[in-house]
Amino acid sequence: MASLTSAAAAATRADPSLHSFVGLRRVPLQNHLVTRNERNAPKTPRSLQIRASKSSPRLSGRPLRVAVIGGGPAGGAAAETLAKGGVETILIERKLDNSKPCGGAIPLCMVDEFALPLDLIDRRVNKMKMISPSNVEVDIGKTLAPSEFIGMVRREVLDAYLRSRAAAAGASVINGLFLKLETPQDSTGSYKIHFTQFDETLTLGGEKKTMEVDAIIGADGANSRVAKEMGAGDYEYAIAFQERVRISDAKMEYYKERAEMYVGDDVSPDFYGWVFPKCDHVAVGTGTVTHKADIKKFQAATRLRAKDKIEGGKIIRVEAHPIPEHPRPKRVSGRVALVGDAAGYVTKCSGEGIYFAAKSGRMCAEAIVEGSANGTRMVDESDFRNYLRKFDQLYWPTYKVLDVLQKVFYRSNAAREAFVEMCADEYVQKMTFDSYLYKRVVPGNPLEDLKLAVNTIGSLVRASALRREMNKLTL
Repeated sequence: MASLTSAAAAATRADPSLHSFVGLRRVPLQNHLVTRNERNAPKTPRSLQIRASKSSPRLSGRPLRVAVIGGGPAGGAAAETLAKGGVETILIERKLDNSKPCGGAIPLCMVDEFALPLDLIDRRVNKMKMISPSNVEVDIGKTLAPSEFIGMVRREVLDAYLRSRAAAAGASVINGLFLKLETPQDSTGSYKIHFTQFDETLTLGGEKKTMEVDAIIGADGANSRVAKEMGAGDYEYAIAFQERVRISDAKMEYYKERAEMYVGDDVSPDFYGWVFPKCDHVAVGTGTVTHKADIKKFQAATRLRAKDKIEGGKIIRVEAHPIPEHPRPKRVSGRVALVGDAAGYVTKCSGEGIYFAAKSGRMCAEAIVEGSANGTRMVDESDFRNYLRKFDQLYWPTYKVLDVLQKVFYRSNAAREAFVEMCADEYVQKMTFDSYLYKRVVPGNPLEDLKLAVNTIGSLVRASALRREMNKLTL
């Protein structure tokens, strides 16, 4: 997954029509390494610069009330930030034990930014193996420092932890299913949300309830009901299919610090297959946008490619879920905003979404806290658009570059062979992990960038020649 970003940047340099993205490079945060005690110590709340408009109505006798729909990384991060910022916060999550099918990879910067305890991380991956369609293997991770790693988490563990932090900060967490919303008739009126609340003391079907709120954050995933209610528009999506496989301790030792990515038409015509390690098992999965009906066939091929390393394993869980391929046409409407998968914040090719979900949830909540003067004033659409503007400025280039990567390197097996070949370059590996782990953009080394561009063009030329020869054989 991490290897994709710098390869995309290389492909960008090889295409003169994409010069607006030339020079995108990322470097590590300075002094990012902290001791265990420092990392687990409570973080000082981030100070928010209050920018509430003088014309924004002051609320009388109550704080601003915001409903966060969805309790994944986006919803949990949003609810915690709102509650700490003086906003009355209601978090509604339909399934508190949800195990979303997800590779579970998080960048190192997320551990620090969100003060995640190290025992939340199942595995610290510092070796990535890329496997080409012809099973050529390239080991990635040579440039990592001993303390650098990609964190592997289980979503049910991470999500529950972030929700618990939101509750500790003062958010009310409700086990319920959001149904619909009613929009206000004026700019300061309340939204009415309808939901079914579940409780052990209630009947199986739950209890229908309504609630009035001042604003809504839709963090309810790719099938977002909030998005449908606000007319956010549709987007193309991939289907991710994953099996959790418990393998022997001896085989698990191989995956102790290693993850694998398989590319090829057999495992996916437009995505990749993966084997990611968890606490006591591996997650084996794949995804596709263009051939959703064949997802089980691609999953079987992924298992076959990894057969020697997972043979004898027992499938303990099977999961499937849609993954958005690009942001929705509309992400803000009035005092309703979308974050995370609901907004479409999953990168193409890599499928990375956890960090961007949590980050977007926090940034949206910060915009509300700032715009409402810590919950004392009403907010309006302009406050939510501040969140969009800041998020897009920070991360839009990443989404565009990975879009280019998918179009350049995922179009044929020959191109995938070239991509894996290019990933053997240590400069590619260094810039790849720097970009993935720290999410910082700076220019790279000009000489090395030039070499990378030349190598990329050479790889693409060889891929094109190989594809022509393969086409001759099939005629």
